Amino acid sequence: MKITVIGAGYVGLTTAACFAHIGHDVFCSESDKLKLEKLQTGLVPFYEPHLEEMIASAVAGGKLSFGSTNEGIDQAEVIFICVGTPPLPNGEADLSAIEALARDIAKRAKGYRLVVEKSTVPVQTGERLRKHISIHSSRDLHVEVASNPEFLREGSSIHDLLHPDRIVVGTESPRATEILREIYEPIVEGSFDCPLHDRCDSRGNIRFLVTDTNSAELIKHASNSFLAMKISFINMVSDLCDAVGADVATVAEGMGLDPRIGAAFLSPGLGFGGFCFPKDVQAFRRIGEKNGCDFALLQEVEKINKTRIGRLVEKIRQELWVLRGRKIAVLGLAFKPNTDDVRFAPALELIRVLMEEGAEITAFDPEAMDKAKAEIANIQYASNPYEAVRGADAVVLVTEWEEFRNLDWKRLRELVARPLIIDGRNALDPMLLSRNGFEYRCVGRPAICDRKMQDEPADVELKHSDQGKTNGKVSFSNSFISNTVRQ
Repeated sequence: MKITVIGAGYVGLTTAACFAHIGHDVFCSESDKLKLEKLQTGLVPFYEPHLEEMIASAVAGGKLSFGSTNEGIDQAEVIFICVGTPPLPNGEADLSAIEALARDIAKRAKGYRLVVEKSTVPVQTGERLRKHISIHSSRDLHVEVASNPEFLREGSSIHDLLHPDRIVVGTESPRATEILREIYEPIVEGSFDCPLHDRCDSRGNIRFLVTDTNSAELIKHASNSFLAMKISFINMVSDLCDAVGADVATVAEGMGLDPRIGAAFLSPGLGFGGFCFPKDVQAFRRIGEKNGCDFALLQEVEKINKTRIGRLVEKIRQELWVLRGRKIAVLGLAFKPNTDDVRFAPALELIRVLMEEGAEITAFDPEAMDKAKAEIANIQYASNPYEAVRGADAVVLVTEWEEFRNLDWKRLRELVARPLIIDGRNALDPMLLSRNGFEYRCVGRPAICDRKMQDEPADVELKHSDQGKTNGKVSFSNSFISNTVRQ
């Protein structure tokens, strides 16, 4: 099937690459001329695992091409809208890009067009989009509008689109439903060659949920807001664990064993960042307010999330006493691993607060350095984690890259001024660090090192950071930390 994807951001490029991979002819348009030129020369403007290779393969195979928005409107009957909907000052979603695109479709398109919202939009946007295109159409145009919300996580977006938990489509006609069913059939049936796994078992039998447009639009905002609420809840519990001397990892484990709750998104730390959760929680709260529904619950979710940086700074201050003039190494700048996205990244907020306190910051991230430099220029950026920690009074882990779990801790111990690790993600093994001479502080697990070291046999020698791990979980005697992916 011929498909146009308008917007070459995270969602648009992932959608275009995956649709091309499963056999469709895809034209991806981008209004930013500089970004378009990069794409046409084979350059991907951001880091996402496997995406660059998939785009190159699709372009070489003639299944994917790039061009202008006007060309995209002319290319296909099915148009996926993947443009940005950033937050306005009042928290509402800015729909100006979608409104402008609706005018362009109305002016240029003729015949049948199925316009599919994949951008995250407020409920009833589909109704307004349909009406707006019809009002401004000056040609023989029959337009239908559908909602197909995305549930992609940065850092694993290819996997999430090809191996989804569910595919949600909101339509108002059998014709639109069947077109979308045909587009997704290779994914639903699992009949494509998986680009991620040699032997892929997680495919097929996907729930294809068909609903009305309004309900589909609400599913996206409701899902992200609920996940953000889980993160804030476990962070609130971690504060209580800090206060009473309990272990939040054990508490989270006990909670997650209940199938009604589940373990995902019960990892305490620096809260949620990135572009999706903060803006979607704000937008959903505004949607409720405009429709007479009190979403004060989401205000508390945001409030708890905003306190995370202050609490971590207080932990650092408790250890160093005075922050002015102290050298602090920050490991991780992206808002989560496997991406270079620093939008609403906790690391940048943490650095700004520490700088206001007079601390000297050296930072390192495997992928996000260039984008972080554009946001904060007046700190030292290291070329590797060992350079970052040289002479540091404290090392603060902010983003749980796998690279940081596998550091040579003996070498790192020799480089720091004080062997103090502040783990803002509870991602590291306290026993391993203690055996290598480090003081270890984390979130919601007071004095965990001292208690666990008493249980550990004296002749046990841990040299590698993968020891003590089983099935993606880090085992500390009777407790664990679930390494769930943060949105």
